[in-house]
Amino acid sequence: QVQLVESGGGLVQAGGSLRLSCAVSASTFSTYAMGWFRQAPGKEREFVAAINWNGGITQYADTVNGRFSISKENAQNTVYLQMNSLKPEDTAVYYCAARRPLSREAYRGQNDYPYWGQGTQVTVSS
Repeated sequence: QVQLVESGGGLVQAGGSLRLSCAVSASTFSTYAMGWFRQAPGKEREFVAAINWNGGITQYADTVNGRFSISKENAQNTVYLQMNSLKPEDTAVYYCAARRPLSREAYRGQNDYPYWGQGTQVTVSS
């Protein structure tokens, strides 16, 4: 079983920055595609960002494009989400997810990912 552990969440003022980390147990992490999702209270879980297995392809939700950046550190078995210019609307529990890709694509759909972390809370105040 692949284990994922998120960290880096917390409380930040609007306009500030946070970097989320997701440590993955799989020894074959370098071959995995990764994604970030979030869920606010009373809202459905939504796509945030994704990266393909070699880090050459990234995708972002329109709501975070230009503010967030996903990256992959294979030596540390870790995927990151750098969040800048944070808004109160970004407040949510953030989840990382992993899957073995069929090719070199990135994946946006929740159903594309069989492995999930427990989530980390991000709260952005006005």
